[in-house]
Amino acid sequence: MACVGRGFTAVTKLRILVVQHQANAGLGVYQEQLRKAASELVIAGPVFETAVPSSAAGFDAVIVLGGSMGPTDDEKAPWLVQTRELLRDAVAGGVPTLGICLGAQLLATALNGEVKTMPQGPEIGVCRVRVSDDAGADPLFGNCAGAALPAVQWHYLEVAKLPDGAVVLGGSEHCPHQIYRVGDAAWGTQFHPEANAQTVVDWVKEDPAELDRLKLNPEELVSAAQREEPALADESQQLMERFLGFAAARRVAS
Repeated sequence: MACVGRGFTAVTKLRILVVQHQANAGLGVYQEQLRKAASELVIAGPVFETAVPSSAAGFDAVIVLGGSMGPTDDEKAPWLVQTRELLRDAVAGGVPTLGICLGAQLLATALNGEVKTMPQGPEIGVCRVRVSDDAGADPLFGNCAGAALPAVQWHYLEVAKLPDGAVVLGGSEHCPHQIYRVGDAAWGTQFHPEANAQTVVDWVKEDPAELDRLKLNPEELVSAAQREEPALADESQQLMERFLGFAAARRVAS
């Protein structure tokens, strides 16, 4: 079962802030989509040596990408302090926000949720994320309510405790908080909607010894992603269309 309908379509050009933590975890399939939608696309973080602002003021949308560090590894990644401040400010100001993988963990941590190591071990590769039946009213995932969607995973940590008032919108077999919303305009996805089969090809090359330790076959991981590529591409594009459309509608209404 897949998502039904395209949802919002963004017309208004947006000023978009992206926080990128490392070179191998960029915008992926969203690169061109965001550039077309943006009047200005600011990519902050160490990759482009642009400081992460602690405020979302002046931006129409905020996207925080994934990374290999944990959400409180401030000594290893000192910009995480500003990123958590940014996320708190964005939520408080109602700025449409999307946190992906580490971004979802940072969003939860910034709002007094808890992130812990997954007790069953990491989720790596493509797995199914089931969108909650009662997600029908959600602006981003309502079109997918009840659907089991293929999604690229690459995480050892998970949001173990959601922030107060957060709503669970979907989960996987080993990670119940795959999708959540805080307030009416901030979403976290533990999976990687920006990733495709080529992303998996690139990631499996980076640490073959670790995959061997986990008894994971790189060729099988790539093959699974390639089989699901059409669905991954369609669902990823739809998700970003809805997010950008939501942000555009909110800007027009403000």
